[in-house]
Order: sequence, then C-alpha cells, then structure tokens
Amino acid sequence: MLSGLGRAVRSGWHRGGRQLPGLLCGRAPRGRRGGSPLPSAPQVRLWKHTGAWREQVGAPNRTLVPSDEVTIDYRHGLPMITLTLPTRSERCQFTIKPMVTTVEAFLQDVQREDKGVERAEVFATDGCKVCGATSMEVLLRNDFTLVINNIAYCVSPPLKDKLSSEHATEMEDIKSLVHRLYVALHLEDHQVRKERELLWKLDHLKEELLPLEQMKARIAVNANAKTTRLLWVGLALMSTQGGALAWLTWWVYSWDIMEPVTYFITYGSAMAFYAYFILTKQDYIYSDARDRQFLHYFYRKCKKQHFNVERYNQLKENIAEAEESLRRLRQALQLRLPVQEIKDKD
Repeated sequence: MLSGLGRAVRSGWHRGGRQLPGLLCGRAPRGRRGGSPLPSAPQVRLWKHTGAWREQVGAPNRTLVPSDEVTIDYRHGLPMITLTLPTRSERCQFTIKPMVTTVEAFLQDVQREDKGVERAEVFATDGCKVCGATSMEVLLRNDFTLVINNIAYCVSPPLKDKLSSEHATEMEDIKSLVHRLYVALHLEDHQVRKERELLWKLDHLKEELLPLEQMKARIAVNANAKTTRLLWVGLALMSTQGGALAWLTWWVYSWDIMEPVTYFITYGSAMAFYAYFILTKQDYIYSDARDRQFLHYFYRKCKKQHFNVERYNQLKENIAEAEESLRRLRQALQLRLPVQEIKDKD
C-alpha cells in the first residue's frame, strides 16, 4: 500500500516533466543545528477535480473541504445554496434568482451574512477566476470552486430538468388564459372609466371654447365684410380706369396718343404683380389674395378685441386629440359589447 502511494506521489510530482502545483505543499521543518532534518508527512489536498485545477503562482494556501459542505437544491424552481459560515460554523441557505442575481451579488450576500468573511471568490474548474458580473444562471451550469477566506469548496450543481416542448406549450397556454382572464375582469372596466374621463374632458374643453367661438364668429363676419367690400372697390376702380381710357381715346385724344399711355399702364400693372410676388412669395391668384386680405383684417380685429388666438388653437387641438382617443377607445369597447349595448351607446 505504501509503495502504491509512493508511485502515485511520484507520478503526481513529475507529470510531463514539471511539478503539479497544489498536490503536495510544504517542506520538512529544519531540525537542530548539526542534526538531520526531521521527516514530515506530505500534506495531501483532496480535490474533486485535481487534474483540472491549476493554482496560480503566489496564491495563498487553501484548505480544501469535501464537496458536500456546499449543496445546491432546487425548490419551487429556484436554486438554494446551502453552505457553512466560517465564524459560527452554522449552515445558511441562500435563495438565488438565476436571471437577476450575479456572482458579485451572491458573494456580497455571504459577506453580509457573516462579517468574518474577508475574502470570497469563485473559480472555474480550470482555475480561472469567475467575473463578478457573471449571472448565477451561467455559473450553475457547470462545476465551480467557491473560496471563502482560505477554505475552498468544490461545488457540483445538480442538473435542472429541462421542460419538454409539450410542457412549455402548456405553460404558454396557461399564460395566455391568465391574460385573457385579466382582460375580461379588469380591462373593460378600465376602458369604461377612461371613456367617462374623456367625455368629461370634452365637455370641459367645449365649455371653455364656446365664448371664444362666438367671438371668433363675430370677428370673422366683420373681416369677411371688409374683404368683400375691398373686392368691390377694386372692381369699381378697374371700371373707372377703363371708362377714363375710352373717353380719352375717342373723345379727347386719338388712339395714336393714348396707345403709349395704355402700354405703360399695362407695364406698370405687371410690375405691381411682380412686386406682390416678391413681398408675399406667392403668385397673384385672386382666391389666395382674398384669403390673405381676410386674414389681415381678421388678426387686426383680434388684436383690437383682445382675442387669444393661441389659446383658441390649443383648445381646438386638445378637443381633436380627445375625440380621436375616444374613437379608438369605443372601437375596442364595441369588440366586447353585445349589439344591443352598442346601439344604446351610439
């Protein structure tokens, strides 16, 4: 038996031409001066995955404990990590939310539970340190080593049973049924309450808009009358101009004298139209010119009567938005109401 142990030690000491770290540690203490060194038994570390673990150079010695000191069980679908706290040697359970909890958060929970934990780290089976931002879901997929102070725990998470496709489909059906049940119980009441709020808002906005609408109607009538009067004045001036040119051509002067005059009058009219385009950036179209003049009279009258145009436009926009929201809401309501109730609402 001793010879077999010696062969195992020698094979572990020289594998591939180099010493394997972590298998044997410590040297024989020196004896008294002049005496031979006292032999000491090699300290053998019990690793569950001895061949896969590589200890970093310069890392402190760690005491290894059996892997059953840290256990992982699934309860109600959530993993529970049970370990022994070093200060009081008490067993403590930590419930993990795999999708939310990270490795750093888990280690902080351990240190918060036991103030005597000065160092808590997680290593993979190949000796690489696991990043703190790694989610516990990823960590629990493979074996890992949990180091608390100088004690290393080899942890082997159990394999969680995967849901079959039939069970997953059943779960989706249950979720859909719960959603439809919630809609049937609560959504219709919420929509009816929202409809009442929109109707109350519409009534309030229309009451506030009513005096502004009346004032706007009076101002629009006045501006329209002035615009119409201006159009008739323009027609009268054009008729007067035509009559004056005819009188000067046939009764006072001859056509030879009046022809240059009419030419310059026509050229002057073209210059006036071009000036209108430069000032307004629009062609001289009679309908556009009339609307422009109407707005000119309208806003001048609003300024005199202190009509708040901005408030009027804001109220109109709010009413339009409320009516559109009410229309969409009633469409959703009518999809779930009986025909008689729809007719009553209409």
